[in-house]
Amino acid sequence: MRHALLRWTVLVLAVVVWQLVAGAHGSVYFPPPVEIAGHALDLWFSGPARHVFLTEAAVGDILPSLGRMAAGFGIAAVAGIALGVAIGRSRRVYALCDPVLQFARAVPPPALVPVFVVILDFGTPMQIASIVFSAIWPVLINTAEGARDTDPLRIEVAAVLRLTPVERLRFLILPSALPRIFAGLRLSLSLSLILMVFSELLPGTANGIGFTLTDAQSRSDLLTVWSALVLLGALGYLLNTGLLAVEKRLIGKGRTTTV
Repeated sequence: MRHALLRWTVLVLAVVVWQLVAGAHGSVYFPPPVEIAGHALDLWFSGPARHVFLTEAAVGDILPSLGRMAAGFGIAAVAGIALGVAIGRSRRVYALCDPVLQFARAVPPPALVPVFVVILDFGTPMQIASIVFSAIWPVLINTAEGARDTDPLRIEVAAVLRLTPVERLRFLILPSALPRIFAGLRLSLSLSLILMVFSELLPGTANGIGFTLTDAQSRSDLLTVWSALVLLGALGYLLNTGLLAVEKRLIGKGRTTTV
């Protein structure tokens, strides 16, 4: 509780300082947070109660972005965990694949956008593909490392007990690799949010938070630009907090990893 109180106190003080400085300066480029919050509420969260207070703009901007991000992150998480376990359980396969994995991870995802455009054209499939390519590597590499770090003594005990491969995976390998898996998932979640916005800045996008940013910039609507930026920060915080809660639930508070 003390840590949470300190964290929120720092945030409140930062907002207060921002409000005072913006109000004193009076610059149109840096509006006060009160104005930004009011504009965001009117734009996205002033709808009827039967629609969970979401406006038509929220349905057209926020939900499509979250859908693309969820699809890309989900595919990356499932594929990364499956491939990571398969690679990490074999020293020979890991030694063969590690250079390729490190090379692929080092390639900036935006640099591959022209490739995705040629293969998939502009649109949702290309956006999801770019998110998957960016988000899969932290999960895959961390899962492989976690699978490799499984205690050899436990593996010997599992062999003595004649556990099936599925039982070894369920009761031995995955529990041992969970801290590393969640470390990769948290990194992938951040990358998914970044690539979701970037993919929506490209031509051919008709909705989403990234599209709202470019549209507001073209109209010099700075309040909407700032509102979208604050919304992205809030979404990132909420999604990371939810993933942390799942992590603590599955592996315990004392074993949560920091990234």
